[in-house]
Amino acid sequence: MAGTPLTMFHRAAALERLGSEDFDVLVVGGGITGAGVLLDAASRGLRAALVERDDFASATSSKSSKLVHGGLRYLQQREFALVHESLLERQRLLHNAPHLVEPLPFLIPLFGRGGVVDRTVARAYAVALWLYDLAGGWRIGRRHRRVTADEIAAHLPTLDREHLVSGFLYYDARTDDARLTLAVVRTAVLSHGAVAVNHAPVTRLLTGEDGSLSGAVVEPDGEAPITVRARTVVNATGVFADEVRRLEDGAGARTLRPAKGIHITVRRSALPCDMAAVVPVPKDHRSIFVVPWGEHTYLGTTDTDYDGPLDDPPVTEEDVAYVLEAINSAVTEPLSRRDVTGSWAGLRPLLADGGESSGARPRTTDLSRRHQVSVSERGLVTITGGKLTTYRKMAEDTVDALSGPLGRLGPCATRRLRLRGSAGTEGLQTLAGEGALGAGVIAHLAGRFGGEARGVLSLVEERRDLAEPLVDGLPYLRAEAVFAVRYEMACSLEDVLSRRTRALLLDAEATRRSAPSVCRLVGDELGWDDARRAEELARLEQLAGSAAAPGRDGAGR
Repeated sequence: MAGTPLTMFHRAAALERLGSEDFDVLVVGGGITGAGVLLDAASRGLRAALVERDDFASATSSKSSKLVHGGLRYLQQREFALVHESLLERQRLLHNAPHLVEPLPFLIPLFGRGGVVDRTVARAYAVALWLYDLAGGWRIGRRHRRVTADEIAAHLPTLDREHLVSGFLYYDARTDDARLTLAVVRTAVLSHGAVAVNHAPVTRLLTGEDGSLSGAVVEPDGEAPITVRARTVVNATGVFADEVRRLEDGAGARTLRPAKGIHITVRRSALPCDMAAVVPVPKDHRSIFVVPWGEHTYLGTTDTDYDGPLDDPPVTEEDVAYVLEAINSAVTEPLSRRDVTGSWAGLRPLLADGGESSGARPRTTDLSRRHQVSVSERGLVTITGGKLTTYRKMAEDTVDALSGPLGRLGPCATRRLRLRGSAGTEGLQTLAGEGALGAGVIAHLAGRFGGEARGVLSLVEERRDLAEPLVDGLPYLRAEAVFAVRYEMACSLEDVLSRRTRALLLDAEATRRSAPSVCRLVGDELGWDDARRAEELARLEQLAGSAAAPGRDGAGR
């Protein structure tokens, strides 16, 4: 793509800069929050670096509900300011990343008996949706409206018509969370001179003569340890924030209360829908989302306390049963365990509620999704809480907190800062008639890369075999895997199949079958020997088994 320095996003060059330059801020954590802090700092002119112990978005930031929304249910908790803030940030994302964030219509079906819905329930939804529009929902260009049972059934044909009375239609937005995180990181690096490195865990925090933090020791995979010099350090590690705090002071205080949310994927033919829906869970005072995703549909989420290992939280058989039972109570063609093609689990980094010490322990669904920025005595700035939609505001507040050690900072520049790929989409569809790829494939690439899809297309021009499917039955091209390695810092088979593409989440078994072919492609690019290839395939086999059969015979661990 002309004028786009794609070759700058290389891990080797980033590692060299990490050890040779002095930085104003070192961000620890490469999820959406850390990515946002990196971009905010770099766009204000600060010398900024980011290190991530696994891959960008490898934890919660690739395993969310993939919604950019105000949070309709937060109105029930009287979190009006949070909803307003979230809807404002939703609109900014629609402007800043139109190739990755798109409006999504949502249906709320109302059920009743004898053709009559509970008036209290209907009135509660009506009031909540009016408040949602007033809080900023209207900015998307549509307001909610009442819809008939026939209208709902036209979009979700397997809903049980016997008790379906009517419903509501309102609008929010969705995104591919992992690709959004990557786009934020690449924008910071390619457009604002930042440094970012994945697979580079921090093993020690460093202090200067005055006792304040002065950087960190990083041990990148396959490389010698690197001492990173930085005037400030930001802890943006989500559910791992307490672990980084312990690197600073050795204390074991627990400030977070992780909540697990899981999703399952089925083929769209098993649960047809062309709009998202909010389906109530009987006897639980909760709802689950039903969201179309290409030729698949995903459902979730749960919201339960979690006290197990933070790495790779499992999707248990009980989790799957809960979601299946919830949807099967509302449809005429029930889903079975055999219909599940993929699954994922993420941990929400919720702030522990202060009332717990007095014996009161609220449900995780009742804990606030607000974020909090704190600064330790040695200067570690920690950002915790929050949600995907508000990552930009979280980052702004975090960088503002650096003004103490760094002095006066420039104003935040990210409110209308377009992300990489947001420009240059014009004319992409004309390429469909000029090359070997059809309009559907071009649209797929535009929705994942925006204007940078031309970089993927240039690979296809060089090698026609890269136009072939990466995974059978899924829309990804082999060229996308090569692009991921060369220009998106993908370092493993999992990086490519779980986050640069979302193949593992959509169809784990098909991904497992295609893994040897993908491994040859990626391994040739990265120069893997036979031992490394075998290791990568074994890891992918384990992940695919967990995603396709969560909870069975120890899978999911």
